[in-house]
Amino acid sequence: MSNGILAIVAVVPILVALFLMVGLRKPATFAMPVAWLATVAGALLVWKTTPLYIAALTLQGFVIAFNLLIIVFGAIVLLYTLKYSGGMETIQAGFHRLSPDPRVQLVIIAFLFGAFIEGAAGFGTPAALAAPLLMLLGFPPLAAALVCLVLNTVPVPFAAVGTPIFLGLEYLQPLVVDAVKAGTPGLPFNDVASFNHQVGRLVALIHVPMIMLLPLFMCGFLSRHFSPRRSWREGFSAWRFCLFASCSFLVPYLLLACYVGPEFPSLVGSLLALIIVVWGVKRGFFLPRQSFSFGPAEKWPANWTGILPPQSLELPKEHMSQLRAWSPYVLIGLILVFTRLPQFGLKGFLSARSIDFVDILGFPTVDAAIPYLYLPGLLPFTVVALLTVWLHAMPAGHAVQAWKDSFRAIKNPTIALLFAVAIVSIFRGTGIQDELLNPHAYLSMPIAMAQAIAGLVGSAWPVAAAFVGGVGSFITGSNTVSNLLFAEFQWGVATELGFRRDIIIAAQVVGGAMGNMICIHNIVAVGAVVGLFGMEGIVLRKNILPFLLYGLLAGAMTLVLLAF
Repeated sequence: MSNGILAIVAVVPILVALFLMVGLRKPATFAMPVAWLATVAGALLVWKTTPLYIAALTLQGFVIAFNLLIIVFGAIVLLYTLKYSGGMETIQAGFHRLSPDPRVQLVIIAFLFGAFIEGAAGFGTPAALAAPLLMLLGFPPLAAALVCLVLNTVPVPFAAVGTPIFLGLEYLQPLVVDAVKAGTPGLPFNDVASFNHQVGRLVALIHVPMIMLLPLFMCGFLSRHFSPRRSWREGFSAWRFCLFASCSFLVPYLLLACYVGPEFPSLVGSLLALIIVVWGVKRGFFLPRQSFSFGPAEKWPANWTGILPPQSLELPKEHMSQLRAWSPYVLIGLILVFTRLPQFGLKGFLSARSIDFVDILGFPTVDAAIPYLYLPGLLPFTVVALLTVWLHAMPAGHAVQAWKDSFRAIKNPTIALLFAVAIVSIFRGTGIQDELLNPHAYLSMPIAMAQAIAGLVGSAWPVAAAFVGGVGSFITGSNTVSNLLFAEFQWGVATELGFRRDIIIAAQVVGGAMGNMICIHNIVAVGAVVGLFGMEGIVLRKNILPFLLYGLLAGAMTLVLLAF
C-alpha cells in the first residue's frame, strides 16, 4: 500500500475529531473516544496489527496521560484552595485598584497576570480567572473573553512549569537519543535534557516579536471593536506603556529560557514583569495621556454582554494582606528552584523516583513510567495547596470543599486526555518492526503523514509548522497533547526536508500555544464564566485574525532561525 494511502488512513482520526467538535459541536469527552475507535480501526484493518498490541499501546497512553492528570489536578486543587481561602480574591482586589484605563488593565491582568497563572497552573485557567476580573472592571464580557484568550498564548509553552515541553515532547526521546548516537553533525544538543532546553530557547526566540507586538495589537483590537469610535488608533496610543510591559516581560523570559530551563520563563518572568510594571503604574510611568472608554453600557450591542451583566457580580475584596495571598506562589517558586536546578542536588534524586511499567501486556517495546516525585502536580502544587490551609488559616470545611470541587473539575479532562494520549500511543506503535504486529512493514502513522506532507509542501513547511501545532491544540484543548500528537510527525517532516529538527519542533510548540486562542474547550470555559453561552462562534470568528497573524509571525521567525 502506498504511503499516500497510509497517510490518508492516519489522518482520519484527526478529521473525525474535527468534525465532531467543530461540525457537530460535540465535547472532547465524546469526540476523543470516537477518534480513538477510528485509530484502532485503522491500526487493525490497514496495519494488520493485533488487538492485544492495541490494548497494550492504549494502556501505555493511559499511563502517560495519568502523568499529565497529576499535574492538572495539582494545579486545580491549588487554585480551588486559593479560591476558598480568599487568597485569589485578595490578589484580584489588588489589581482592581491599579488603574481605571482599560488598556492598562488589559496589559497587567490579561497579559502579565495571565502569564503568571499559566506558568504556575496552565490548562486554560488564566483566561478563566482574568476574564471575570476584567468584566468587573467594566469590560464588555465579549471583550474580556477575547483579549484573555488571545493573550494567553505566549506563556503557554512553559505552562505548569514546562509541562508542554517536558511531557509533551516525551515521545521524541528515543529519536533524540538515536540522533545523538548516530553522530549527526551540527546537533546543538547531546541528550534529552539538553534537547528540551534547546527547544525552550528556540521557543522563546520565536516568541520575541509576539511579546513585543501582541499587547499593543490587542489594545488596538480592543478599541477597534469595542470603543464608540471603532478606532485602532485609540488602542495604539498606549504604545509606550505596552512596550514598557513587553520589555519587562521579554528580558527575564528570554534569559530564563536560555540559561535556566523551561520551568521558569513564564512563572518567574511574568512575576518579575508584574513587580516592575505595577511599580511603574503607581508612579505614572508611560501611562496613556488620552482616556479610553467603552461608552455607556446601555448602548452596547446585545452580543457584547451575553446573559450575565457586569453589575450582577460583586467587586473583589481583600481578605488578607497581599503578601500573605501571594505566599503560596512564592513557595512554589522556591520549591522549583531547589528541586529543578541541579546545583542543589535534589533534581537527580527526585527524577529517579518512579513507578515503572515495563513490557506492558508482554510487549517489550511498550513501556511507561510515572516519576511521581518530579511531576509538579505533587511537588510543588499539591504540597503547597496543603500548606496554604495553614498559611491562610482556612477552616477545615473550606479545605475539604476545595478538594471536592477539584475532583469534580478533573472528571471531564480525564476522559478526554486518556483517549487523546492513547491515540498518540497507537499512532507511534504502528511503525514497530515486527512481522506479527506490522506484517507489511509499514511506516508508523505519523511518519506516513510526514512523508506525504513533505512531498506536498516542500520548502514552505517552516511557515506551516506552527499552524499544525495550532490545529492540535484546537482539537485537543492542550499544547501538551498537541505536542504529543504531532511532535514525532514534525520531526519526520524536518528529517525528510533537511530542516533542523529542533527548530521545527520549537515551531510546533509555539503553534500549540497559539491554538489556545481558538480552542473550543477554552472558548467554552471562558464564555461560561462571563455569561457568553451559545456565543462560541462569535469568539472563534473574531480570534481568527490574531491566530493567523500569530502563525505568520511564528513562520517568519522559524525561517529566520533556519537561516542562521
